[in-house]
Amino acid sequence: MDVLSDAIGTMRVGRPSLSLTPVGPSWHQRVEAFEGARFYVAVTGGLQLSGPGLSAVAVGPGDAVLFPRGTAHTLVNTGEGTTQLLAGAYRLDQARPHPLFQDLPDLVSMPTHPGRYPALQASIDLLRGELGEELHGRDLVLPALLDLLLVHLIRACLLERAGLASTGWCVALNDEVIARSLRAVHERPADPWTVESLGAHAGLSRAAFARRFTALVGQPPLTYLTWWRLTTAARLLQTTDLPLSAVAQNSGYGSVYAFANAFKREYGVSAGRYRRQLSESVQALG
Repeated sequence: MDVLSDAIGTMRVGRPSLSLTPVGPSWHQRVEAFEGARFYVAVTGGLQLSGPGLSAVAVGPGDAVLFPRGTAHTLVNTGEGTTQLLAGAYRLDQARPHPLFQDLPDLVSMPTHPGRYPALQASIDLLRGELGEELHGRDLVLPALLDLLLVHLIRACLLERAGLASTGWCVALNDEVIARSLRAVHERPADPWTVESLGAHAGLSRAAFARRFTALVGQPPLTYLTWWRLTTAARLLQTTDLPLSAVAQNSGYGSVYAFANAFKREYGVSAGRYRRQLSESVQALG
């Protein structure tokens, strides 16, 4: 999978929520902090969003805003009449957030511009259409459209941020050389990557690649490689019944012993105990 798909996939938990609500001229609402991401679109009318440490943002018809980390905020209807508010929330596991999400600001505003983000606008229009009518298959379509919208929101966010920053994940994912190495790590984490081989894959010398990767991503190539391998291992422990030897091999570790030591250093518990704790949690919920 690609980097953004993996980043979302490793953090998503539960089902997203969505609403299309008319709010009157005097409406306002305080929204508490949330372990996940929230978005709003003013379908008609206008809003103002503000919060602790956040500059107030005006949201006009068609504008979208994203809170990547669910920061507490306040919404106020600034329209003269009723505002149609499209709102959604995605629960994300914050115990081990992907650094891509950590690199995003607390609030991202994406004003509407004709033709600027046509895919984002199309996904919003599709959601509005599904909410407006009781169509067959709606319960299957809405979660899929919400996933689609989250991807388009973050894509737009990355492009907005890339134009404002000189380093960070927003820049790294739009840097052809570093993006190529990141895709390789995500597509083939079990390969015996070295700084030299990753640099060669990206088309740079070992030293030049290491400098460029560290400057943009914020950590050395092998540090991120190790982090991603162990994140991959945790996901396999959560979603499969593979024996630890297979989990180790699929995560890039040549021996169960090396994998066990690395996993415990990173997660604080053994891989076997980690899997049992997840199983116990699921049984308790059931």
